[in-house]
Amino acid sequence: MERLREYIKNITDEQIRQFETCLTNLVDKNKVMNLTAITERDAVIVKHFIDSVAVAEVYPEIATKKLSVIDVGTGAGFPGIPLKIAFPQLDMTLLDSLNKRVNYLNEQIVSIGLDNSEGSCVAIHSRAEDGARNKELRDAFDIAVSRAVAALPVLLEYCLPFVKPGGVFIAYKSGEVEEELKTADNALKRLNGKLREVKKITLPGTEEVIERSFCIIEKTAATPKQYPRKAGTASKQPL
Repeated sequence: MERLREYIKNITDEQIRQFETCLTNLVDKNKVMNLTAITERDAVIVKHFIDSVAVAEVYPEIATKKLSVIDVGTGAGFPGIPLKIAFPQLDMTLLDSLNKRVNYLNEQIVSIGLDNSEGSCVAIHSRAEDGARNKELRDAFDIAVSRAVAALPVLLEYCLPFVKPGGVFIAYKSGEVEEELKTADNALKRLNGKLREVKKITLPGTEEVIERSFCIIEKTAATPKQYPRKAGTASKQPL
């Protein structure tokens, strides 16, 4: 965990313990459930843990302010769980469509001790399209994040409805995103989103060069009522 000590400013021994517990639980559970193809210790630390918290380099408020964050399509808990460990003041919601993954996430929350931290941490079983029509979740979060593998117009329809007007959706994308951004103009207009900036970083501590692009999208007004469309439509017919 020395790379984490070097990367996360003022990380405590307790937080290192929490990351160790997260890693152990992930590798153990992955033996009976397909959570991740990345299981080697150093790779998990860089490609899951450091990659998840790297957003603080480009959006530093997430490291210091008490913000409400939703991780849409969290899967095995990335980036949400590392963000919650590193920045315990966050109120973190983990959203996933597969119930057995949500059960695993709830086990992680208790095992790591995230249910006893200064901010809340909950896992919710729901498709993004359904969750965004829940009155308690719609237009409710300061920040939405997602590392889900989907085209940006699709991610916008999944994620922006959760964000408060004035809040941001931060999409974790790999490498170059300029061409993909061109395809997102219509979705941004329809969903009341505005591209604030794209920031690129290189993850530390690997022999291979791992580049991460963060698309920071501001929500300018409430999501129009017709969005998101019914389940499956966004991926089949992107805006």
